[in-house]
Amino acid sequence: MQKPGWIACLLCTGFVCGNSPLELLAQAYPMKPVRMLVGYAPGGGTDVTARMVAQKLSDPLGQPVVVENRTGAAATIAAERVATSPADGYTLLMMAAADSAQPALRKLAYDLERDLAPVSLVVTGPAYVLVIHPSVPARNVQALSALARSKPGQLNYASSGIGSQAHLAGELFKSMAKVNLLHVPFKIITEVTLAVVNGDVFMGFPSVPAALPLLETGKLRALAVTSAKRTSVMPSIPSLDESGFPGYDRSGWYGVLGPAAVPKAIIAQLNAAIATVVNTADMKQAFSKQGLEAHTNTPEQFAALIRAEVVQSANLIKLAGVKAE
Repeated sequence: MQKPGWIACLLCTGFVCGNSPLELLAQAYPMKPVRMLVGYAPGGGTDVTARMVAQKLSDPLGQPVVVENRTGAAATIAAERVATSPADGYTLLMMAAADSAQPALRKLAYDLERDLAPVSLVVTGPAYVLVIHPSVPARNVQALSALARSKPGQLNYASSGIGSQAHLAGELFKSMAKVNLLHVPFKIITEVTLAVVNGDVFMGFPSVPAALPLLETGKLRALAVTSAKRTSVMPSIPSLDESGFPGYDRSGWYGVLGPAAVPKAIIAQLNAAIATVVNTADMKQAFSKQGLEAHTNTPEQFAALIRAEVVQSANLIKLAGVKAE
């Protein structure tokens, strides 16, 4: 098959100059639109973050950045598509923190850490908030834990599904608080809040956006957020870490990755471009409205974060007795 003219030209030049084809491609990058794949439906947190970043990235890259939703199989279809794409920097993935649990939950056709190259973290935020019904006689997490310990196996908590981030947040709480709570899985996060409001479950771990309207109307009481630090959306609510469970952290985050063999020069270019657009005042404000905080880092730091999340998620899934599909 004949190569496109510009690639053939670069390859020929490479033989003359001694540079490898990938080095020359990196020097010319980008020469066409870049795709950013999202494994979730439009309108969700991953999708919204991807579109906000993609729109701004077009300026420093000088090419359009187009978001494509490839849903299915808990976002692994999109990840596999990126992992098996040409390593030229034109196909990227917006990954969510929840995706770090997938290697322990199902057999994948790719290896998350081997086949994908971290580019940069984009934003962080509280993954979930521990909520109870206002009638529960507990004003803080310590009182809630004492109540749960007084009734071992009699109380329960709701999450958005077996193996979900909310489920793992609950299992980490159970382990650190040394309480025996029954897990009640629901299909969607809004059902978690309604179950607690209706008194069907004792406590729940809904997402911050899902809980906020009910917290504001007094139908739910928030005791703590699952991130290591408080969130600007509800600054009066402490983290579980500061509520007597040091080290507790189940944070939400989104970050960009590409295929594993993307040249380091392209990774560095993308990393710098992401840092430039994400850390502007208007983007920080826009993310803040979503309950998120701009937080970029180096590819190496992002890789370390993913590794730590994969290990913690696998341990919590094993603790919960969830079997891989």
